[in-house]
Amino acid sequence: DCQLTAIWLFLLLLDYSLNGTDENQQEQPNCLFPRSIPGEVVTENNTSFLSISEKSRASLNGTLTVVVLPSFYTLIFLIGLPANALALWVLTTKVEKLPSTVFLINLATADLLLCLLLPLKISYYFLGNHWPFGEAMCRFTTMAFYGNMYCSIILLACISMDRYLAVAHPFFARSFRSSAFAMGICAVVWVVAVLFTLPLTVHRQSFPLYETKQTLCHDVLPWEQEEQHYYYFIILIACGFLTPFLIMVFSCGITLWVLLGSGEKYAMAAKLTALMLISVTAFYSPSHILLLLDYSRSCLRKEGTFYVPYMASLALSTCNSCVDPFIYYYVSEEFRLKVKRRLFGHRKDSAVSIKTSKETSIPTSKKPNYVPH
Repeated sequence: DCQLTAIWLFLLLLDYSLNGTDENQQEQPNCLFPRSIPGEVVTENNTSFLSISEKSRASLNGTLTVVVLPSFYTLIFLIGLPANALALWVLTTKVEKLPSTVFLINLATADLLLCLLLPLKISYYFLGNHWPFGEAMCRFTTMAFYGNMYCSIILLACISMDRYLAVAHPFFARSFRSSAFAMGICAVVWVVAVLFTLPLTVHRQSFPLYETKQTLCHDVLPWEQEEQHYYYFIILIACGFLTPFLIMVFSCGITLWVLLGSGEKYAMAAKLTALMLISVTAFYSPSHILLLLDYSRSCLRKEGTFYVPYMASLALSTCNSCVDPFIYYYVSEEFRLKVKRRLFGHRKDSAVSIKTSKETSIPTSKKPNYVPH
């Protein structure tokens, strides 16, 4: 089971990191950095290096970091790339462009772009946390990785709100719910995701590690730069995760209440709605919870204490891009039929309205037999 395996890996890395930390390790006066390992700048021969403790260096070069994490990313890449590519292909060529379909196309695009970034991270970790691709690519990869994550979260919130409006307020929703409106919302989401993560391109992200041949990307940053990132990530958590997540909880809660009150006929639609919320909670919450908990204990942080579990939580978040196609697309019998006909050369069908998990026959609060499109 993909979800259980991913969560097990995260808990294993969390236990390893916390139990392997020296409680007597000397702290720096300004300890705000659970997300990465803070380093001291050392200048030698006009070249700036970052120096870190031996324990932090051991975390960087441990088996779990340079073997388990890249292996996990490889698995996500091998599953997520073809799954999202196939979903995007069918959604863009064989499915009528309903509002929900537009959101799903953009979600599949975000997931696919994230999968395309993974080979760079896989190479980085398998090379022993060494980044050979240059500063510009490091900045772009860091921005794109976080940008795609928050783009997916916001799109999932839009999908849940779209379903809520279609189920609970069908007549009001029909007055503005259109493909053009959905495309406009998606365009805004992409712009917001870029603006959220653009600050990561302002500061230098790759540094050579002192007395080694390693060049690190985003994992070790100067203390002063991390202090600026502290306030940035607090805002990012509030706007990029907490707000969309609360919207999802509200929307999915009302949708579930309507579906469950309509009898066994809509049990599958209710299960899929619940599964969407569970998936987002399981895959995206750990990294943000780690940040919030640790930022609330500013005097108790040890350098590098949360580096390994945070890296594990980011790896866990990529599972959502792997699972999305199966949860949101392939659960539809009509969608599976389209895929099989395309793969096995059956005759072409005209584009029809498929009922995905976002477009299944569902009741509304006022007209139980109404099927929103």
